[in-house]
Amino acid sequence: MEVVLHYRPFQNDLTKLQKLAEETLKEFPIRQLPRFVPWFPNDSHKPPLKPKRQPPVISGEKAEEVKQLVTASEPFIGSRCYDCTVDLLEFQSNLKTGQSLIQTQTVHAQIHLRNQEKQSANEKPKLRRSWSISVPSPKLKEKILPLSKELQSNLERLKLHAFYRAKWTIEQSICNNLTLEDIWIKLNTMIKHNELPSCNATIQRCVDQIWVFCDIIYSEYVGNLLRERLNLTGRMNLLVHKYGIIFSL
Repeated sequence: MEVVLHYRPFQNDLTKLQKLAEETLKEFPIRQLPRFVPWFPNDSHKPPLKPKRQPPVISGEKAEEVKQLVTASEPFIGSRCYDCTVDLLEFQSNLKTGQSLIQTQTVHAQIHLRNQEKQSANEKPKLRRSWSISVPSPKLKEKILPLSKELQSNLERLKLHAFYRAKWTIEQSICNNLTLEDIWIKLNTMIKHNELPSCNATIQRCVDQIWVFCDIIYSEYVGNLLRERLNLTGRMNLLVHKYGIIFSL
């Protein structure tokens, strides 16, 4: 049963509406809910469910007799593993197709192993590190010159702080006949010797780029040093997150 109580818009006194609702509900009978009684005896000292029979009890002597009987009836098995190739046609010795398949797979595996050994003997060891971080060095502050007028005007126009983080992008096209991995090894050597202030770098092999992050105040010094030491040719862009390219060398 539902009870719907209507009132007019001008009757906005909540106290009167509450009293009116209480007086209206008094006419309906109120059923008292029965007390909840669990279906099992509610005794905290005893478990609610108890088996009718007691669990079987076996003595130590009886357990030893059962163990000896089981050991005598079953033969000793050294390994519990089984042959998973049973009933597989390609592993049956009486089928030529199975023999040829196994032989072909074995030959291909041997050829692949020999090719890997030749490649590992001829190739130079490559540095597979993806990140490299420099330690700040106070000795480099004397070498760093003030920012150029062009970069200073760009910072004022974009309202960027001099210690905002930026990144130089090194692409394969400006590596001057060197691979990106070779440039990455040279760059790691520079960072290892703390030649680049406040820099950390990463190689993005999926897009063939190297990103060198630095503070904008050191960006021109870092960019010129990268071009000189890595023999880079072409344009190198300085990017800031959400602002794009703000400077180029």
